[in-house]
This record gives sequence, structure tokens and C-alpha cells, in this order.
Amino acid sequence: MAGSLFLFYAGSAFCSGSFAVLLAAVIFVYFCYWLYARSISSPFNSKFRRNPEPLITDKKIRDGVLKQGFATKKLPDELDAIVVGSGLGGLTTAAVMARMGKKVLVLEQHDQAGGCCHVFEEDGFEFDVGIHYVGEMVEGNINFEIIDQLTNGQLQWVKLDDDFDNVVLKKERIPIYTPEARWKKFLLEKFPSESEGINRFFLLKQKVLNHAYGFMLLKILPRRLANFLVSSGLINWITCFYRYNDMPLVETVQQLTSNPKLQAVFMYSFGDYGTPPGQCGFAMQAMLMDHFVSHGGYYPRGGASEIAFHMIPTIEAAGGRVLVRAPVSQILVNDAGHATGVRVKKGQDSFVDIFAAAVVSNAGVSVTFERLLPKQIAEKSGFLTPHKGVHPGYSCIQAFVGFEGTKAELGLPAHNIWYFPESYDIDKVAHDYLSLSAAEAAETTVPMMFLSFPSAKDPTYNERHPGKSAAILITLCQYDWFVQWEEARVKNRGEEYTALKMAFGRQMLQRLYDLYPQLEGKIEYLDVGTSVSQNYYVGYSHGEIYMLDHHRERFQPEATVMLRSDTLIPGLYLTGQDVMTCGISGVLLAGVICASAVLHRNFFFDLLCFLGKAAAKSFMGKKSDVEQQEKEKENREEVVGNGYSNGSVNEISKTG
Repeated sequence: MAGSLFLFYAGSAFCSGSFAVLLAAVIFVYFCYWLYARSISSPFNSKFRRNPEPLITDKKIRDGVLKQGFATKKLPDELDAIVVGSGLGGLTTAAVMARMGKKVLVLEQHDQAGGCCHVFEEDGFEFDVGIHYVGEMVEGNINFEIIDQLTNGQLQWVKLDDDFDNVVLKKERIPIYTPEARWKKFLLEKFPSESEGINRFFLLKQKVLNHAYGFMLLKILPRRLANFLVSSGLINWITCFYRYNDMPLVETVQQLTSNPKLQAVFMYSFGDYGTPPGQCGFAMQAMLMDHFVSHGGYYPRGGASEIAFHMIPTIEAAGGRVLVRAPVSQILVNDAGHATGVRVKKGQDSFVDIFAAAVVSNAGVSVTFERLLPKQIAEKSGFLTPHKGVHPGYSCIQAFVGFEGTKAELGLPAHNIWYFPESYDIDKVAHDYLSLSAAEAAETTVPMMFLSFPSAKDPTYNERHPGKSAAILITLCQYDWFVQWEEARVKNRGEEYTALKMAFGRQMLQRLYDLYPQLEGKIEYLDVGTSVSQNYYVGYSHGEIYMLDHHRERFQPEATVMLRSDTLIPGLYLTGQDVMTCGISGVLLAGVICASAVLHRNFFFDLLCFLGKAAAKSFMGKKSDVEQQEKEKENREEVVGNGYSNGSVNEISKTG
């Protein structure tokens, strides 16, 4: 009967010419209901955010979250997914899935969770190993909202100095300011004859950002559609991103200006993605610079380990676990070629097989397809076939230095230093240095170095480590410089290895003293990490600093489609730096993309809906504040008009 009435009224509406209006109304109502129903089950919701609680410094409590050792009795039943690697990409994927009620097990080979977000302590000093600064950590930005939501609002950020980076060319220090308008103004004043090139640089950077959606499209569209857009060439009609990527960074900058110093300023931060300027595209540098210049640099309050510490409870809330000292030796595959679980090495000769409907690898393309998968299965993936866009990036040497004294006592800044003491031609500097042998490089004064003081960036550092300060010194290196020790045991690699790495450490210390002579003679701790250290602690295969190289070929359309979360092996997914880019921003997006692929739901739509609601709420809040201020102003004017003085307003309002 109801159906007959609906058809009658629909037919009447059609006859009267209003059927289109009725249909549009029905679609609108359905769409609103769909949005409402989706928002209830969204992993991004304001209800998850709590007011920040006091910083937890109790080591026992922190270890209880970050250092939960692997044991079979701790394994949850009926797992929905297993994630290999507890870096931020893996944790993000697991946390988004947990918000959807999925039970996820995260397995970490190291003795603490966090991947490159972990810290270590020695002799009373704390050092970060991967998070030195992060951009865009402001409310309303997509990167901030993802991590804020998945940590329940508990992760707090501290803004660095406005000159968050300083590039030192020869002996001249040039600050990199935020916001962008300030930095641009500074450059125009610093290089008055280069106004045309400077304006063109900022214009070109903005064009890259306007077309960066093209890179994301090939990651989130259905694979067949993405492949069609690439093979047909339509992707280059939709976006100009890949044309900007094909523009070599060095050549592009040289076309903008003939001033070698300004060229170096435009390219100085290539170390943030680990690829020398001559090998990467302009698009990568443009995205990186905008990431920081737009709002400046930020550092986690309480240190980098706060990220994992506050994200793990989200995973556990749905019944999942994050277990360490759990080295995955193999991804299990059934006869049909589907990934079904993982094999964890337990002791010398014992293994534990764990099964789940989905396996997510945060271990990187190289480790996943060269080491964890059976060869016959990996060959079907296409990753074992040499591809010019897929190969490991450069490695690095890190010196960890501890000083007696506080930030104020030692005069340490809350910004980073990029030091190129010998030449403005920083691409040639990188090329020449990386062409040396290990012995030659160890005897060469380091020609390029990144310097950071984590103790100066985090206001809680001195509370947690009274009277101490820490510095991190980093330079790029070749994996081959230390490859002969890749099979040796950590902390037991022999005198030759120790002598070589400490030779690099002394060269880097000399550069530190060039910039901060007041630190000489105040060192209380020094150790040096190499490419084989990177393999051991983070689980890489070639000591790479940022997994796959960020050269131009990696960001071409064909490689972009290849490096997706959904692999050609059913049940196996990828997350982390190799899916998008390195850095917190890249791995957060990769984590959301991966969760979308596993659960067949586009969580970016949920995220955009959440951002839209938050923006609307913020706007209405500001509007209400303005209306309240105007109302109070009217009340004051009315009171004054009635013969009362301004000083009587508060008294009148209190008495009604």
C-alpha cells in the first residue's frame, strides 16, 4: 500500500513537472543521512580528543607502554591485521583501524616501539634519532589533525624559533624565517638585485602545491583507474605535478638566478629527504620548503617518544597490542598466493606463526620483497625487477654529543643549522664527498652537516635531564663505507670499525666548534651511529636514512602507481615512507591511505568531513565571540547613556 502511494505521488509529481525536484530532495536527504551515519563511525571525531594530561616521566610507566616484550600469551585472539614495524606509518595504520573496532597486532624487532620516533638515553642524556623538527603542526592542518586525533589530543607541540633553520654558507649565516611573507621579504632585502628570480621561485613553488593533488590521486584512486590515467597520459592533463617533478632541481634554480649563494639558499635542505639536488626534482624541494616555511618548525613536547607513547593506547583500546623484540622473519603466504600471517623468530631456533586476514608491512619495499616474502611470490609483485624509480637512498652518519650545562648556560638555539663551509655549489659538495672511499672521507673535513639541539627545542628536557644538553650532528654517507661490518654484532664490531666511525665523529665535532666555540672542552658524551647502526636499530637493509631514494624517477607516474599501499599480492599492504614520502607528514598520510585500502573505505573523506565540521565550529565560535563583544559594547554604551560612568559597568552587571 505504501509503495503504491509513493508511486502515485511520484507519478503525480512527474506529471506536474516537479519530479526532478522530488528526486533531488530524496537524494539530498539520503546524502545527509549517509553523512550523518558515516560521521558516527568515523575514526576522526571530536569526542576522541581530551584535554592534555600532565607529562608522564616515570620510566616504569613509559616502558610499560613502549617496551612490551613479545610473548605468545600476549597475542590477542582473532586478529584482524598484523603490522610489521612500529614506525609512525605502522602505528597510524593500526590506530585508524583500531578506531573502526579492528584488533591489530603491531610487531617491532627493536626493544622499544616507535621506529625513527624512538629515543635513547645514555649517561643521563636523551637523544632523538629521527624526529628533529616537523612542519604544519597547527590546528586545522590535515597533518596536525591526524596525529592529534590518533593520540587523543595528548601529544603537544612546541614551536621552534621563527628562524627555524639557519643555513651557513662558508662563514655567512642566512636565516630561514616563517611565515613565508617574512622570509620572502628578507630575501628581497638580502639579494636586492635578484627580485625577479626570488618572485619566480615563490610563484613556481606555489604552482607545485596547487598541483600536488595529482600525486595523491594515483595513490588513492582504484589501481585500474590509476593505471589507465598513467598509460593513457590523461594524468598529465589532470595535473602538472609530474612536469614539475621532471624539472631537475639544480637546473631549475640555475634558471631562476645566476647568484650561487641564492641558489644554495633555495636548495639547502635537501638533507631532509636525503637526495642531492642534482638527482631530485623541483617538486620535492618545493613541497618540503612549503611544509616548513608556511608555519615554521615544531618539536614534540617531552621528546620524540611521546608520539608512540600516546598512539599505542588507541591501538590497545580495540584489543590490539604493540609488542617489541618480535623480529618477523617471514610473511606467510598460502597456496593461492595470499598473505595470511607472519613468522616471528623466538630465540635461536624457535618460531611462532601468527595469522590474520591482512598483513601490513611498514618495513619498507626493499626488506618486504627481498627478505620477508618467498622469492616466487615476491617476483610476481614486480618489485624484484630492476626499476629506475625504486632503489634505496643514501645512508647517514650521526654523532650524538652530550654536554654539561643547560640551554641558557651554553647559549644553544631552538633551531637547526645546515652547514656548508667550503662552497656555494652544494650539489657538487655532496657529489664529491659521496664519491670518496671510506678512508678518504674519514680524513676529510666534513663539507656538509645538519646540526640540531633537541635539548634546546623541548622545554621539558632540563626538567627530565637537569643540567644537561644534547646535540645531533648528521651528514650523508655511502652504505659501502661500512658494509663489511653489516653482519657483525652491535657494540662488538671490532677496533677497526670503532676507529673509523670515531674519525668521522671527530671531523663533525670540529664543524660544531666552528659554529659554537663555547662548547669546546665541555663534552661529556660522544657516540657515532653509521649505516649498519641504522640497519640494526630500525631494521633497514642498506642503512638508508629515508628508505627509497627521493630522486625524480621515484615520483614519475609509473613509479607512483607502483608504490601504493595495495600490492599485487592479496592480503598484503604497504605503509610508511615508501608509499608517500619521508617525514612525519608523508608517513601519516601513508598510514591513512593504507588503512583505507585494508578496510575498503576512503578515510580521507572522513578526515575532510571532520576538518569541515571543525572549521565550521571554529568559525561559529569566533562569530559568537564577536557577537558577544558587540553586545557587551552596546550594553556599555547604553549604561553610559543612562548616566552611569564606565567604571560602574562591572558592578551593574553583577547586580543584574
